[in-house]
This record gives sequence, C-alpha cells and structure tokens, in this order.
Amino acid sequence: AGVVIDDTAVTPAYVRGLAAERELPIIRRIAIGSLRNKLLIILPVALVLSSVAPLLVEIILMFGGCFLAYEGAHKIIHALKHDDHDHDNPAVEQGPEAESRTVAGAIRTDFILSAEIMVIALKEVLTEPVISRGIILAVVGVLITVVVYGVVALIVKMDDIGLALAQRESGVSQRVGLMLVQGMPKVLSWLSVIGTAAMLWVGGHILLVGVEELGWSSPYHLVHNLEGMVAGAPAVGGILAWLVNTLASAIVGFVVGTVIYFAV
Repeated sequence: AGVVIDDTAVTPAYVRGLAAERELPIIRRIAIGSLRNKLLIILPVALVLSSVAPLLVEIILMFGGCFLAYEGAHKIIHALKHDDHDHDNPAVEQGPEAESRTVAGAIRTDFILSAEIMVIALKEVLTEPVISRGIILAVVGVLITVVVYGVVALIVKMDDIGLALAQRESGVSQRVGLMLVQGMPKVLSWLSVIGTAAMLWVGGHILLVGVEELGWSSPYHLVHNLEGMVAGAPAVGGILAWLVNTLASAIVGFVVGTVIYFAV
C-alpha cells in the first residue's frame, strides 16, 4: 500500500525539528554577510587597487589560490588520518552561540572566496572606466551570491522536500520522496569530494597562471608542453589536454597546500 517512514531511523538528524528550522535562517545570515563582504569591503578596495597598484590584484589572487590549496590539502590529509570530527554535531544542535560561531566562520571564509571571485572578475574589466568597473563588479557580486546561496538552500532542504513527498498518499510521490531522503547524504558526500578536488584544481591553476604573469614562466610552460604531448590525439586531444592541465594544477595545489598545512 504505502511507504511508512520512521524519520528518526531513515533520515539524518537535521531533517526535522530545530535543526531543519534553522537551516534557511543560517544560510540567509551567511548570504547577507557575503553581500556585505563583496559590496562594502571588497568592491571599494578592488577599485582602488586596480587604479593605483594593479600588480597587487594578481598577488592578492595568488594569496587566495594558496588558501584554496590549503583548504583542499587540509581536507585530504584529515580524511587520510581519519581525525576530521569537527562537524560531527551540527551547530544548530549545540545552541545559538555555536550557531553564531558557525555563521561568523562561514562569513570569514566567504570573504576570501568572494575576494577571489571579485578579483577574477576585476581582471576581465581592468581596461574599463572606473565607474563601469564598479557597476560590473557589483552586479557580479550580487548575482554570484544569489545563485550560490540559492543552490545551497535548495540542496540542504532537498531531504525535507523528500520527506514531505514520502508522506503523501501517491505511490509515485512516496517513491520519489524516499529516494531523495536516502540519496541526499550520498549526494552531499560526493559534493564534498568534488569540492575538495575543485579547490586543489582552481587554487593550483591560479598559482600557475599567477607566477607566469609575475615573470616565472617555467612551471606553466612545462604544463603547456605536457598538454602539447596529448593534444594531437584524434577526437579526444582537446579533452586529454584539459585533463592534463587540470591534473597538473591539482598536483600543484596539493603540494603547495600541504606545505602550508604543515607550516600552519
């Protein structure tokens, strides 16, 4: 007949109750902090630096690349050591003070990532008049924030949507709902893996491009040579060249991130 769901057994603890009620408010607080980061701090500083010291824009971008590499290496090292228990208990279950600390920490991390996004956008419009630069960066900042945190909100509420569907009378709705409830932990786990790989890749790529633009072209020249070795392969040459560039960037990111990790 129907599917009966014991949400204490089938679903994660944060699906129902206080934790679920606090998920969207937490994301909203972080999103508002992200907008403040971008529009009130990063945007004015970026415009000033792009006018008086454009070389610093590249250097700031490389610092951000180092941060991404460090975060990626940090996650991998702790996963290998099996000692990453920082997030065993959701902050919403520990009380409002823990929730506030979580939000504040997320906003601090967002500041670095937002700076990266804004500087990358700034590099594309350095030749534009300063007012045009400001308008473009503001639009980019708002759009990126809305899209990113909108997707985050959708992801974290997907299990609640699944639970609601599973409690309907329709057999199809119940099956879809149960699939969402049972599948979201796996999706989140894979997103964590993909996110770690992306941090190493993007961080390493930023560093390779940055050192080339600052005058040390040998590392990226080596990567270009490796790309050239596979680029001529019939049908898949372009894909292989991209994979070589991506892998090389990720390796650079992991090496640099590991060095920073042990230094920290």
